[in-house]
Order: sequence, then C-alpha cells, then structure tokens
Amino acid sequence: MKTLRLILGDQLNYNHSWYTDGTEDVIYFIAETKEEGSYVKHHIQKLVGFFMAMRSFAEYLQSKGKRVIYYNIDDDRNAHTLESNLQEIIEEYDIEHFEYQLPDEYRLDEKLKIFCNQISISSKAYDTEHFYTKREYVELFFKGKKTMILEYFYRDMRKTHDILMLNEKQPEGGDWNFDKSNRKVWKGEPQIPKATLFNHNVEALVNTINEQSLEYIGRIDAQHFEWPINRKECLEVLDNFCENLLIHFGDFEDAMHTEQKMLFHSRLSFAMNTKMLSPKEIIDKALESYYQRQDEIDISQIEGFVRQILGWREYMRGIYWKEMPNYEQLNKLDNTRKLPDFYWTGKTKMNCLSHAINQSLDHAYAHHIQRLMVTGNFALLTMTDPHEVDAWYLGVYMDAIQWVELPNTRGMSQWADGGIVATKPYVSSGSYINKMGNYCKSCHYKVSKKEGDNACPFNSLYWNFLDEKQDYFKGNQRMSMMLNLLKKMNKETLAKHKERANYILENIDEM
Repeated sequence: MKTLRLILGDQLNYNHSWYTDGTEDVIYFIAETKEEGSYVKHHIQKLVGFFMAMRSFAEYLQSKGKRVIYYNIDDDRNAHTLESNLQEIIEEYDIEHFEYQLPDEYRLDEKLKIFCNQISISSKAYDTEHFYTKREYVELFFKGKKTMILEYFYRDMRKTHDILMLNEKQPEGGDWNFDKSNRKVWKGEPQIPKATLFNHNVEALVNTINEQSLEYIGRIDAQHFEWPINRKECLEVLDNFCENLLIHFGDFEDAMHTEQKMLFHSRLSFAMNTKMLSPKEIIDKALESYYQRQDEIDISQIEGFVRQILGWREYMRGIYWKEMPNYEQLNKLDNTRKLPDFYWTGKTKMNCLSHAINQSLDHAYAHHIQRLMVTGNFALLTMTDPHEVDAWYLGVYMDAIQWVELPNTRGMSQWADGGIVATKPYVSSGSYINKMGNYCKSCHYKVSKKEGDNACPFNSLYWNFLDEKQDYFKGNQRMSMMLNLLKKMNKETLAKHKERANYILENIDEM
C-alpha cells in the first residue's frame, strides 16, 4: 500500500525502526507550521532550533534514500494546520494508509485520533521508541497507592534496568540517592571546561520567521547560533559532558553563579526532547565514562545525573499522561495574579531574577535550580496565576515541550496540582538563593535585611505567602515546621512583612 508517515518536530529519532523496516512505497512528511509555532509564544531560538533540527533530519532521511515531503514555514503548499496538510497530501498522492508515532503532547494525541477516525483510509500508531517506559507505566506502578513518591519509582527503574546496582537489591555505593552531595556552592574552582557550542548562521531562517509574522520572545545572535541541530552535533555535546563535565556534575548541580550560565550541566535536554538522542544512550555513555574513571569520578556525580533522566524525566512523563487533560487546569492555591512584565524583559533590580531571566531570554536556557528556586519561587510567592507561569516556561526554554514542562511548572514549581508531584511547595526567602549562588552580593536589595525599602523582596513575600496560604497546608507534615514558626512570629513583625509584601505586589514592575 502507498503509505504516508507523519514525523512531528520532536520525533527526530534517527534510530527508529521505521527507517530500517523494509517497508516500500512510503512517503515521510515533516512540516514547519504556524499552528505549532504559535500555540504559545516561543523563544526565537526555540523556533530556529526546532526548524533547523527538522530540516537536518529530513536531509538525513533523503540521504538514506527515503522519500520526504518537507514544508518550510514559507512553503506555498503549507496550510499551516496538521489536518489540512495531511488531507491534501493523502488526496494528491493517492495515499492508501496513514501512520504516525504516538505524540508526547496530549493535544496532538487527541488531534491525530480524531483525524484518523475521520479519514477513509486505514491508519496505525507506533511507539516513538525513545523512552524507557510506556505512557501508562507510572500510573500502573502507583496503582492503589495514596501518594506517588518519585524515590520509589526511581528505585524500581534502577532495579528494572540494572543501573548502578551491585545485585538485584543493593545499589552501588550503599545508598540509592546522593542528593545531599549535590549542593556545593561554586566559588570559581574547580575550573569549568569549555562547553560544546556551535556556530550556525541562521540569519535567513530568522528573516523568514519575521516575514511570516510569527510572534516570539527572546533574543538571538543569528550569525552564531550555538545549539546542536543534528545527531552528530548532539553526540559531540554528550561526549564533552562525559569527558569533561560529569566529574563535577553532581557537586554543583544546584549551584548558581553570575559568571557561569551552564556550570557542569550537560545541556542535553534539547537533544533528548527532540529525540535526536535517547535517554538510554546518554545514560549508557555516562555510565561507561564513570566505570572507566571511578578513581576520579565519585558515584554522587553519576547518580545525580542518572536520577534526573532515569528517575525524574520518566516519572514526569508518566504523571503527565496519568493526569491529563485535567492537569493543565489545576490551580489548587487559587492564585490569580498577573506574571510581572519583567519576565519578558529582564528589567528588575532583583539581581537573581534579572540574571536568570536575561539568561533565559539570551540563551533559551536556565538550569533546574534557576527555574525552580528563582523564577518559579518568585512567581509562587507573588501568587501568580499558574496558566501565565506555564505559558512563560513553555515558551522561553529550548527544551520545553508540554509533557515535560507542565508537571515541572504546575506541579513541582507552582504546587498548583496540590501535591501530586511535590509533597510541599518549593518556596524560600532570599537565604536559599544567597546560600546557593552569588547573586545577592551585587544586588540592589540586601538579603540580610528583613524590613525596609532595600530589604530583599523574597523575605517578606515568603512570610506573606505562608500567612495567606496556611489553610491550604493544614495537615501537611512537611510544612509544619514553617507554619509553627509563622504561628510563633511576633504579630507586629508579621504585620510589617505583610505591609512590605503588599507594597511589592502593588509595585511589582518597579522592583
């Protein structure tokens, strides 16, 4: 049968069985559409990165003798919606059978199900052959349990896939989790090796995106686009991480510094989330480096890395598929405030936010602690509507696709799911930010001050948040200590915190 196979922009799996299954008379279809380019306002580097990676993948398939129909964003044939493009190709090429890989976003999954029910030809869905687990694994694993604790899932994954295990029951190093070793502060030493960055000239594509009136956020150096756009380049990033960065990855996993945007982080999430690299090959390569250099790489370095991918990434995907579609509407803390304008400009006197936001706007990148404990922390302390927070995170980061962004933002960061993902909200005063980085040293505000015009805004916002939301946390054991401190606080002191917090909230874009 004459078959049409759809490849979405995050399905660039060079090793998928489709390309070696021997099936003949197949047309592969890939398209850059305004529909996907504008369902949220994306970072310009994200648009460029996905389009360039998609084009490279199409060229790879063509080099292997595959027949590919590719629609650029400015292609005259491009109807810019998934259904219209597919229907036109089916009719024009007398397609008899349609196939697609299961999407990782709920909206696209539903859209393709509906489309397949409407067309008159046969259809079939395939696995993307990327993840360690199936969509339903997390739901089945926690069936009958009151809570879905990541640690239990992570241990199961370690056992199931025999990763960092001495035997069927005992983990290497004697502990399952070395998170307590992953909290060192970077103070200029050890020296951070050079990151693997690229130098693509993407001026023509940026001009085309502008001509097509695709709205976007962020900034780009179009003559020196630094992200990997094909599998070969992604493997270079992986090799550099294993050879030069893994040795201190765990130590400084949570560290922040004004002079270092990447520290020892891998920057492999874009490669993974587009599927140019698989989680298994990344973990296998990192484990190979670890076992070859155990005399210099401590187990806490590799375990922290494995936990992020084998544990957290697979877990969050499972939560997404278990809880959708209701999950994206959850707002358990009833937060309704507007996201501050400076999230789109970076113009604020709070140095931690200015640095993290401008870094995000400049590079479409920030590591997990910057996202969780700086930008996310502030959004939650100011009781921002999680819909607005979701839209910002989904748009601004290179690696953001809804299946991974939504549970991380609405769950982990904003506690809008009421504790499905995180047992407590991740909020803090300025002290945590001061502890883990050097932002506070050159800030307009003083982290040590609790009151006054130049006191760190995080300090009063923190106590105001606890006071405003304390009814939501009754019975939450992990919040009991902070709520007890709140209860014991001098009423006059609390009143001053709330007065200061209200001033900040009313004048937030001047802070």
